[in-house]
Amino acid sequence: MYKMILAILSVTVCYAASAQQKLKVIAIGSYNCENLFDTVDDTAKKDEDFTPNGAYSYTQEVYTQKLHNIATVLEKIGTDVTPDGAAVIGLVEIENSTVLADLVAQKEIKHRNYKYCWFPTPDERGISTAMLYNPKYFKLIAAETLPVPLETIGQKRPTRAVLHVYGVLAGDTVHILVNHWPSKSGGEARSAPGRMLAAKVNKHLIDSLMAIRPDTRILLMGDLNDNPTGEPVKEVLQAKADKDDVTMKDLFNPWINIYKKGMGTESYRGEWGLIDQIMLSGSFVENNTGWRYYRAEIFNKEFLTNKLGKDKGLPHRSFTIAQVWDNGYSDHFPVLVYLVKNAD
Repeated sequence: MYKMILAILSVTVCYAASAQQKLKVIAIGSYNCENLFDTVDDTAKKDEDFTPNGAYSYTQEVYTQKLHNIATVLEKIGTDVTPDGAAVIGLVEIENSTVLADLVAQKEIKHRNYKYCWFPTPDERGISTAMLYNPKYFKLIAAETLPVPLETIGQKRPTRAVLHVYGVLAGDTVHILVNHWPSKSGGEARSAPGRMLAAKVNKHLIDSLMAIRPDTRILLMGDLNDNPTGEPVKEVLQAKADKDDVTMKDLFNPWINIYKKGMGTESYRGEWGLIDQIMLSGSFVENNTGWRYYRAEIFNKEFLTNKLGKDKGLPHRSFTIAQVWDNGYSDHFPVLVYLVKNAD
């Protein structure tokens, strides 16, 4: 049997009977890196803006600083709870394997020996989803992409595929789905069918897996370009907001209630949206053995936010609206969920 060495952090959970239980904890993250491109023009993609002579003057110096900034975020997420940070991180807006190799080699996170999964997808700009994993916690078994065929609903512009990763997370077999659903470009009504289709691609795989084994452990994450109360999440994925309502075959979405409190991961026209989410299959809620859901967190630390002006408190993005490098991080905050397991 595959054995993993865990960094154990004792946390205390108070139950109704006031009993205390020491637990192991693991962090799972998701982060939209906001256009993490290299500086090379890919003639097959529309990535010219992110080249030295492009609209963003994306020089090697800017690229190097962007890598450092993103690595700084990845270094810190989850460390309030576990010193090893996030064991698995879904990434959005990644151009290629080159930037991933450069990212994991950054001094801030090099010591964690992160590995990555990535496949090219049909997106015209060349951005894809990816997944980093710490081999101390995660053993990769297989990975694939699931196309989101927008042409079947009459849309010509291709979108990102769903990254499906299968492996062992600190002793538990899991399926991880990393998403970047079609944006709302062109308006809500015009773009909504694309997100509905992306949700259906996820739902089809989830239902197929659960038909074979209802207690399958699944993590669905990424930038959904829709809030937790949106139709794709509510009607297609049928995600539940409250743990008490979750059965083994359901998806649990802790972000629904967080969003209702007015919190978000990105802001558009002065309104917070919580489009970055991590959902969990019912086995992370119902099971008393193995890893189970503990809590969710928007990683909106002060160093990631704007300090002044009308954008105070918003994510400090990489570039200004005028496309000038602002030495920021991303226009999204990362999100995290923590899983716990009884200590030996």
